[in-house]
Amino acid sequence: MSPHLGHPFRGPHYAPGPPPAGPSPAPQPQYPFSVTPASAGSAPPSPAAAPQAGVTVPPPALSRGTTGRRGRILVASLALSIVAGGLAGAVTGARDPETAAAELPQAAAPPAAAQGSITAAAASVLPGVVSVRAGRATGSGFAIDQQGHVVTNAHVVEGASDVSLVLSNGRRVDAEVVGADEDNDLAVLQVSTADAEGLRALTLGRSAQLRVGDPVLAVGSPLGLEGTVTAGIVSALDRQARFGDSGNRQSAIQTDAAINPGNSGGPLVNAAGQVVGVNTAIATLGSTSRSGNIGIGFAIPVDRMTTIVEGLIN
Repeated sequence: MSPHLGHPFRGPHYAPGPPPAGPSPAPQPQYPFSVTPASAGSAPPSPAAAPQAGVTVPPPALSRGTTGRRGRILVASLALSIVAGGLAGAVTGARDPETAAAELPQAAAPPAAAQGSITAAAASVLPGVVSVRAGRATGSGFAIDQQGHVVTNAHVVEGASDVSLVLSNGRRVDAEVVGADEDNDLAVLQVSTADAEGLRALTLGRSAQLRVGDPVLAVGSPLGLEGTVTAGIVSALDRQARFGDSGNRQSAIQTDAAINPGNSGGPLVNAAGQVVGVNTAIATLGSTSRSGNIGIGFAIPVDRMTTIVEGLIN
């Protein structure tokens, strides 16, 4: 957070100077900037041209003939003013401010699809997302086919001999590690056909079609809270981040959807419920006490994931 800069026109250590010598002038309003009249180039009007308030200036003397003629003209002008006032009253009387109704334009309700698009995407994805338990480590994963294959991060199951999954319906099933790519931080698990019943395979989208600002959802089990959905946008594309054991920089999707420990391996999906990435890492402030989400998360693009996962399965 930037340090306090004090008042915008005075520093934090501002102190008034010594009083001026001589008689004190009349108090003037203080401004942090100079005030210049709009008509600075013209001189003020003389007292004859601008009489003081409450003072009536007598009209110049007129001759008797001029007075009579002026009087008749004044009476005629007064009569015309009365007639004109009556006509104006007749015209404006139809707009009585007490009876006129004010109408403010309002847009029609958005279509149902627009109202429930994020809700529908979450509902379609949740049945295919699992919580991964690998020894003392926890993470997330998602089904990719009807054969019971589940994708997660390699660091979630690294060194674990006992891996199990908690499905969206609360059932806990055993899983086998089919293969892992530590350099790209991806792993494939598999459950039996019987255990895969009720596990919905998610639709894989194309990360190449993503644009900055697209809405996305992160689904997983942060801090062991299964079936958690957070929303955000695509903050950046082709962001360079370090994944896997190799430590090499790889292209990643940056998002501000809340991602926390336990989200690793879960899907990043678009508003249509299609998987566009695998949530893998978050940016931190370098302190263990501040290891939670700060609005910068990274996901492996699904286009790279499909190539690696196909090689692990085959």
